Order: sequence, then structure tokens, then C-alpha cells
Amino acid sequence: MNLCILPQKIAIIKLNPIHPIPKWVIEGREFRSITYTDEELSIVCSQDLLPLTTEDMEVSLEWRGVKVMGPLDFSLTGILASLAKPLAEENISIFAISTYNTDYLLVKNNKLEEALEVLIKKGHNII
Repeated sequence: MNLCILPQKIAIIKLNPIHPIPKWVIEGREFRSITYTDEELSIVCSQDLLPLTTEDMEVSLEWRGVKVMGPLDFSLTGILASLAKPLAEENISIFAISTYNTDYLLVKNNKLEEALEVLIKKGHNII
């Protein structure tokens, strides 16, 4: 698998699902993911987008994104597993996001280099 590293630090945010999507999330074209469920509004975005006040949010900072270079065909199997399993074996936590075209793994910034070493050893390429 060919992988690339997203340049920005990423925040993972949880809001009450009754909240509308904040305007600061919608502006710009940087990487972001917005998911509504009956339990939460989950936002993943550059931490530079965060407002000064985050009191109504649960926020986890200092994540980095690893993008699987795509687009990937829906018939492919085991893509996330080939990335997640070796990282789990090394006790490296991930947050996974899938899109129509590809998959993203988020790892804490302080674990990024270790995660990349693990993935390279498993035959993945960092470009």
C-alpha cells in the first residue's frame, strides 16, 4: 500500500447531536470528516480550525493523518486490517476514517514515527 502523511495536526471533536455543524468547520478545503449519529456529532479536522473556546466540546488534539493513496476499489478487502493489525500489535492506537475513495488512519503525533516504521516493515510505502 502506498501511504502519505497529512501535513497538519488533527483534532477529533465530539458535540451533542442536537448541535448544527459549526461554521468554522465548513470553511476551507482542508481535510475534515463530519459524522452525525443519534449519540454524537463527530468532527475530525485540522486543529488550527478550532475556535478559542471549546467548552461545549470533547476534544482530543495532536493526531496525525496517514492517507492510503487511492482511489480504492470497493471489492478490495483487508486494507484497514493490513494497517491496523500491525499497529495494534505494537500498542499504537488508531482512529480510522473511510471515504468513498480511500481510507485514513489517525495516530497520535508522538507515535507517528513509530507507526510509520511498523508500516514500512510490513511492506507499506510512505510517499
